[in-house]
Amino acid sequence: MSGLVDTWAEQTLASLDAQHLRRTLEPLESPVGARVRIAGRELINFSSNDYLGLANDRDVVEAGREALSRHGLGAGASRLVVGDTSAHQSLERALAKFEGTDAAVLFNSGYAANVGALAALFGPGDVLFSDALNHASLIDGCRLSRAQVVVYPHRDVEALEALVRAHPGRRRAVVTDTVFSMDGDRAPVRALEALCRAHGLALFVDEAHGTGVLGARGRGLCELEGVTPDVHVGTLSKAIGCFGAYVAGSAALREVLINRARSLVFSTALPAAVCAAAEVAVGKLQAPELRGRLALRRAQLAQGLSLRDDSAVFSVVLGDPARALATSARLRERGLLVKAIRPPTVPEGTSRLRIAVSAAHGESDVAMLVSALQKSPLTPTLSPLSQGEGAAGHE
Repeated sequence: MSGLVDTWAEQTLASLDAQHLRRTLEPLESPVGARVRIAGRELINFSSNDYLGLANDRDVVEAGREALSRHGLGAGASRLVVGDTSAHQSLERALAKFEGTDAAVLFNSGYAANVGALAALFGPGDVLFSDALNHASLIDGCRLSRAQVVVYPHRDVEALEALVRAHPGRRRAVVTDTVFSMDGDRAPVRALEALCRAHGLALFVDEAHGTGVLGARGRGLCELEGVTPDVHVGTLSKAIGCFGAYVAGSAALREVLINRARSLVFSTALPAAVCAAAEVAVGKLQAPELRGRLALRRAQLAQGLSLRDDSAVFSVVLGDPARALATSARLRERGLLVKAIRPPTVPEGTSRLRIAVSAAHGESDVAMLVSALQKSPLTPTLSPLSQGEGAAGHE
């Protein structure tokens, strides 16, 4: 063999090292939670999306264990072949009831849901208006649909309306995260819905970081703002604490996705045990006590660091990758796990600490983090502008 690929790989790694952008894997030696063990050391974990602490909840784990004994481990095939089970069907009914929609359909990840749904619903001749800081899965779904993609400035409804007027099409939709994954800021969903209704567009939202965090029943930002999107994507892997995702909407939408979403049709189904565990977690998510504890910790962190309390995600922008890594390392010395986020996850010049708060955190956990950040010589003076500097979006 020529070794060309190895040479290319080594060149790529050298470039990443020079830019402080090389990643490494750090396997957990414990279940995920507010505290985790890495390399023999316990750390307070502020890097997980387990916003309600359900990933290692006893009842959730037990439901998965029971379903594992009943259904086995792997699904064996896609759902359209022999991979469908009563656990899948039951979870979909529970999700539709939770979301207040006619139906829901499961996908194997949030990425698969966004890519699959966008490519199934839109195509050549259609126009998709996508927020500049949308998640990569929405960006890739827009591209793979082969529709015309028009990127609008982050959260700028006025600029979006001008673009809508300038770009006619067969089918048109506004595509957006509700809570943006790196900054934790909120999309102006009420204004977006009004624009869509006025101009005949559909509203396609991803509530990945809003579900379980916002809304009277934990449905997300759209519930909080009284908005009814045409396509609602949710995830099972964040506040619900499991794995997979779903699209909630009409019965007709569900049937189209079952027949045309390639990421569903051509993927082995989720294990039934995951579905059973997720159904229990969806029930627990609706208890106001969990979200109440999360709200207290969010408010505590926001007040302590002078950041906006929009969601369970807080971003401290440091700019340089080396500075973000150094600050993360100093926090780890004090027993705090806050991972540095660097390009290409975020744009050049906006490397940061991404802080995720959980209902499982105690008041003393958050107080320790606030104190450590305030005392760190590498952390800039914190202000509301420390959040909202931008996250990775369209190229």
